[in-house]
Amino acid sequence: MTADRTALAGARLVLPGGTVDGGRITIEGERITALGGPNEPGDLDLTGYTVVPGFVDLHVHGGGGASYASGIAEEALKAARTHLEHGTTTTIASTVTGEIDEVARQAAVLSELVEDGTLAGIHFEGPFISPGRCGAHRPDLLRDPDPALVRKLVDAARGHAKMVTLAPELPGGLDSVRMLADLGVIAAVGHTDSDYAKTLEAIEAGATVATHLFNAMPGIAHRAPGPIVALLEDERVTVELINDGIHLHPSVLDLAYGTAGASRVALITDAMGAAGMGDGLYPLGPLQVEVKAGVAMLTDGSSIAGSTLTLDVAFKRSVTVNGLTPDQAVESLCAVPARLLGLADSVGSLETGKNADLVVLDSDSYDLVAVMRRGRWITGEAPTAPRAGQPAAASARR
Repeated sequence: MTADRTALAGARLVLPGGTVDGGRITIEGERITALGGPNEPGDLDLTGYTVVPGFVDLHVHGGGGASYASGIAEEALKAARTHLEHGTTTTIASTVTGEIDEVARQAAVLSELVEDGTLAGIHFEGPFISPGRCGAHRPDLLRDPDPALVRKLVDAARGHAKMVTLAPELPGGLDSVRMLADLGVIAAVGHTDSDYAKTLEAIEAGATVATHLFNAMPGIAHRAPGPIVALLEDERVTVELINDGIHLHPSVLDLAYGTAGASRVALITDAMGAAGMGDGLYPLGPLQVEVKAGVAMLTDGSSIAGSTLTLDVAFKRSVTVNGLTPDQAVESLCAVPARLLGLADSVGSLETGKNADLVVLDSDSYDLVAVMRRGRWITGEAPTAPRAGQPAAASARR
């Protein structure tokens, strides 16, 4: 193999058409150029490993001790790198509620990182959300979704706004959903007190995503199904789920999959700055969060404040706890979010012509072993195939 051409052979490959054992991938430069073909001398032997596409995170606020809401480019780079080391090769930067002008300033900084290829876009979560369901957003900074204010944030992102979460029952909510749909920006229903009927109106107006379904919205009642049922039952809607074992009971996640199917589920982290770090105090926008035993809570104890999840852990939980097949997990972690973001021509699956973004997992434990982004191992090293009878060991992540 040459410096800009390599081949990975012997791994279990999770491809769009199904899982293939003993597969082979050829990579030239930043792209996958071939799948299959005879093994050649110099191929990297990945027997004992599973290779899946790089993960795509629609909703993440930070990691590595850094926050996208800081408005500091160096912090955003650190957060993106942290999640990259855990397999997220395509990531959106999510903001949190703040003064409109401050969030617009943050968007301008983040836009530069979209333009240099670090980020794939910007998600505005807040301030256009319900005071009764605000969670880890500062109540006094919330605003009704006046289309003019929503448009101000979208414009501040310089064409890189991918999603806006809002509560459609608030004044201006439905008009903002229509405007976002016309602009080609995803309108997401979340942090909402909307009822079933109003949620249906939002979907008809163009809302296509449920922000962390079940969390920060009314539950299901037998005479008042609320937003959850409306969002689950409509085939036009993709539902975000946080599979960290904290935000959702495993049976609830199973219920969502049983209703919507993997093709309508996007597994997200909703991670804040503590992802990849230890317990302690961390900022989340203008609020302070305390992490204990990996659980992020506002310091006053009033609300969960995002997660410390990474998508490699979400993949492993989905397969080992929820019983999803690797193909289903890949669909929800890779293909579905890539399609939503309009990036399915370059990421989200292992296919010829797409970016050489991939994650190497131990085939028995599903622990992460190595990450490649655009043809380069993240640490500059390739994984080493395990000896017969020995567990796979990481060499690309240390």
